[in-house]
Order: sequence, then structure tokens, then C-alpha cells
Amino acid sequence: METEIVSVDNDMDNSVSYQQAVDILKSGGVVAFPTETVYGLGALATDAVAVQRIFEAKGRPSDNPLIVHIGNKIDVDNYAVNVPEIAGKLMDAFWPGPLTLVFHKRPGVIAENVTPGFDTVGIRMPDHPVALKLLRTLNGPLAAPSANRSGKPSPTEAGHVLTDLEGRIPLIVDGGRTGVGVESTVLDMTASPPEILRPGGVTREMIEDVIGPVHAEGKSPGAADEEAPRAPGMKYMHYAPESPLYVIRPDETSIREAVKQLHIEGKRVAVIGPDEFDIADADWYFAVGPLNNNEAIAVNLYGALRQCDLTDADLILAAETDYEGVGQAVMNRLLKAADGKRFNG
Repeated sequence: METEIVSVDNDMDNSVSYQQAVDILKSGGVVAFPTETVYGLGALATDAVAVQRIFEAKGRPSDNPLIVHIGNKIDVDNYAVNVPEIAGKLMDAFWPGPLTLVFHKRPGVIAENVTPGFDTVGIRMPDHPVALKLLRTLNGPLAAPSANRSGKPSPTEAGHVLTDLEGRIPLIVDGGRTGVGVESTVLDMTASPPEILRPGGVTREMIEDVIGPVHAEGKSPGAADEEAPRAPGMKYMHYAPESPLYVIRPDETSIREAVKQLHIEGKRVAVIGPDEFDIADADWYFAVGPLNNNEAIAVNLYGALRQCDLTDADLILAAETDYEGVGQAVMNRLLKAADGKRFNG
């Protein structure tokens, strides 16, 4: 299969490109497209055969649920039932945006393999002009996980998608670099109080400002069990570069000492850390933003992980962040990428 990239630009008439994507989707194919978080790989969520093509292209475990993307808030009632009043408040506050709400699904509408084994479905309305134009032109729901090979860092540029999925999908809609950088927050509205299953671009504090207390998923980010995951990113190792990654505390001296120790062991080391650190001895240093600027780090994290894959590093050290705001989501992704490993010297 040849993979085509079409670029869409706000200053151009892109109707032909959107129609090309819609034609593929309506015929049961898959299309990669940008959202405000990462690039997604979409298929018509009501078509089980099309949805299966997502799992095949990504090499994704079949028990890992998919999020359904919609183009208008009112579409929720087409796919969900018993939507609570507080969900409306969240939609008004954060949609379009990086917040996925989990509801009881309307029977017989969404394909069973979108949410295998569950009577719930996660729905969101992305805050990206390309995604919204595509969804509204299609006039249907798209099941869409991140557009990467399963387990690898999520793509924040069309080139990342091509690296992972060239020859596996027919079309990539290139809408430039994504803005948030980490996936959406997943909030289970069927629980009381609502429960955060995956931290993301909308923080716990932001949610609680709108609806009051919520429960945060309690499992450690590296944990896995035999149960099917209730939301994407809960069970399997995710976001991982090719070389082993270790999280290390954000102390410049400690990182320098770690690099020195690893060099003695004959290892080449890549470091991911803040702009301010000077780790001259590292074989590669990828700065991801100012120290304690978790929003900037979130935007740049996946790009840095992918840059590490372009090196010959034997090992990667990634400086942890604090857990303030979107820092919770950054640390969730880092610990998933490290499979829970920390470098302690």
C-alpha cells in the first residue's frame, strides 16, 4: 500500500483533500489526521471492519479501547445514554478540547471492537480545525487512537506518522505540528464521583473547578494486570523509544554523575531535560522546555523521545517533572515509556 500525504492550509481551498479523506473513511479505510493533542488514526466508529484496520495498522492489542471523536457536542446523544447533567457543564467548559468523557454507550450504534467487552464508550470533540472540518465533512464518528505503531511515542507531526505507518495506511492529512503534545484526559462519567482514568491536557484542578471533587486513577503508571483496560494507556507499556529509558530526578549534578557512571560502563547516553541544564558530557541532550514549565515539556516530550530513536544511544535518561497541572500527564507518559524504571545510580 502506498501512503499519501496531503497538506491542508487555512489559506487554501482544501475541499478536495477533505473529500479524499472522507471517501476513504466511508469506504472502510483509515486516515491519519491531526488533533490538538497528537495525530490520530481514524476509522468510522460504526464500522467494525474499518475499526479492525486500525488495530492491524498499529499492531494494537484488541482489548485496548478506542476513543470516539465527534464534530459537534449535540452528537453525544447519538452514541451515549444516561448522560449526566455535570457532563454538560464539562462539555461547555472544555469542548472542543483535550477531554474524553466516558458514558454508557447507546446499544447497537458504535462497533463492538471500539470498546471490546464494555458497555461504555469514551467520546471527545477535538480542538483542531483540521479534525473538526474532517469530522463535520464526514458527518459521522471516528474511532481514533494515536497514529503510531503500538507502544511507540505518539506522533506530533505528520512525519512521525509516516515513519511508523508508511505502507500500512493510505492517507495522512498533514495539518502541521500539534499543540498540546500529550493525549486527552479520560474522565469516567459512569463513576460517582467521576474518575480520571488517564491524566492529560485538561488537569484535575480544571475539572474540579467546574464540577467539584473527582477521583484520580490510583494504579501506578507502570502497572498492568490481566483485566481489559477501561481506557487507552492504562494496561500496556506505551510511548517507549527503542532504547531503554529511565526516569531520573531533575538535578543537574545527579544527571552529570549518572552520565559519567554510564560512560564508565561503556554506554552511550541520551538525556531529555530542561533548557537550563548543561549536561555537556551527555552524548546527546534534548531540551524540552524551561524547568518547571510543564506545558512546554508536554508539547515537546514525544518529539524528544522520537529524536532519541535517531541516535545510537544505549540508554536514555529523562528528567522528571513535578506533578503540577499537566505535569501529572507528563509523568504518566514518562513512567509508561520507562515501564516504571527509575535511575538511582
